[in-house]
Amino acid sequence: MKKRIVIVLHQETSTPGRVGMKLIQKGYELDIRKPALGEALPDNIEDYAGAIIFGGPMSANDDCEHDYVRTEIDWISKPLDTGVPFLGICLGGQMLARHLGGKVFGFPDDRAEIGYYGISETAEGAAYGPWPQKVYQWHREGFELVDGAVCLATSQGHFPHQAFRYGDTAFAIQFHPEVTQKMMNRWLVKAEERLALPGARPRDSHFSDRFVHDPSVDVWLDRFLDDWLATAQAPVSVLAAE
Repeated sequence: MKKRIVIVLHQETSTPGRVGMKLIQKGYELDIRKPALGEALPDNIEDYAGAIIFGGPMSANDDCEHDYVRTEIDWISKPLDTGVPFLGICLGGQMLARHLGGKVFGFPDDRAEIGYYGISETAEGAAYGPWPQKVYQWHREGFELVDGAVCLATSQGHFPHQAFRYGDTAFAIQFHPEVTQKMMNRWLVKAEERLALPGARPRDSHFSDRFVHDPSVDVWLDRFLDDWLATAQAPVSVLAAE
């Protein structure tokens, strides 16, 4: 059984957080790559059980400014073409949308989702649930759905598409289930200025909402990772199964 997962991060101090911890607990080895720091992505994707591209402060539209952004977007073809499970989280999900020809968009006033916001699973998304009522967000851009993508979760805000599946093995989520308490503290200090953006939640609510909603995020994530990894072993479409 393939037991390695490619983990793509974007800053020197970045970690895969709770996602990484759960994968290690499930017996997987993490192969961490940071193309933004000059590290290469693996060509032999067939040797891996999955691939995850995490978030970062850059934009998926920065491919003309940063070569590594274009490299990552193009590299997504490797897991998609081979059926290796792929997961994009926030920026990574936006990269998947761009790879598929979709649009990644923001707003002129830089309105954002920073803090906890409500989401709702779709009928198709219920197969990977029950989903948490609120999830932790940290973004100023969102993705549009491309033809053939299956929406799994939505919200009532300015970024209505919160999760989608493409094919049987590729998934994108807009929110951050990987965030630990330590990571949240660090983001709130290092990027404190973003709390002033339109739509951002006040600092205190990040902590109070985490106390209420993080347990359900943790339960959902554990099941979701199992379902995601299993797509490589039995790639049966949720829609076909219905």
